[in-house]
Amino acid sequence: MGAAVAVVLAAGMGTRIGADGNKAYLPLCGRSMLIWSLDTLTKLPEVARTVLVFRQGELELARTTIAHELPHESVELVEGSDTRHGSELNALRYLAADIEAGTVDVIAIHDAARPLADAEMFRTAISIARGYGGALPALPVGGLVRVDTRGPHSVADGGPLVRVQTPQAFRARELLQAYLSAETEGFAGTDTASCVQRYTELPIQTFPGKAANLKVTYPRDVAIARYLLTDRPDRGSPE
Repeated sequence: MGAAVAVVLAAGMGTRIGADGNKAYLPLCGRSMLIWSLDTLTKLPEVARTVLVFRQGELELARTTIAHELPHESVELVEGSDTRHGSELNALRYLAADIEAGTVDVIAIHDAARPLADAEMFRTAISIARGYGGALPALPVGGLVRVDTRGPHSVADGGPLVRVQTPQAFRARELLQAYLSAETEGFAGTDTASCVQRYTELPIQTFPGKAANLKVTYPRDVAIARYLLTDRPDRGSPE
């Protein structure tokens, strides 16, 4: 059995949150947002390597932030792309030799904008991916209304509609091949699972997501994340 690698994506813009720069570096309870996920992952025995995908032109920012806030941890750095899909492809190309050699068997992909994902979520995702092929956390979507020519119709709570989160984890060989196939066809998925589903027969199993695992997208999300992080034992120093 090979090793699990965690990839944290931090190459986005953060325009909806109103940030001047990359929202992944916004301060949350004494540390940059992306550090919460990196700290969780570097402490997990199930994760052999942690890779941060940084935005183009931000190599020194990434290095400086990690050196200052996680000085004793090892984080590998990969330059991202203009799209999420492209950033994932860059990370997979970086890991390709180890994937082909079998030393990496599972890859977990996570958004830096989800700083509240805890160790249990990563463990679960990696374990399911290793056993079944793919894993993603999902929350039921309720309170929806469908509108057609006959008017509005309620969609029952607890139905087949779900809201997908990260971390998402997959067997590494199939994940790499899916992204290489997508590159050949010019396909870009909305998330990791969409590319895997299109180009592989890999079974993907969902597991319960967590409401607290919010994605920091809008200014109000920053306040919510700070509130939820307040009681974390690893919260860093006060801002």
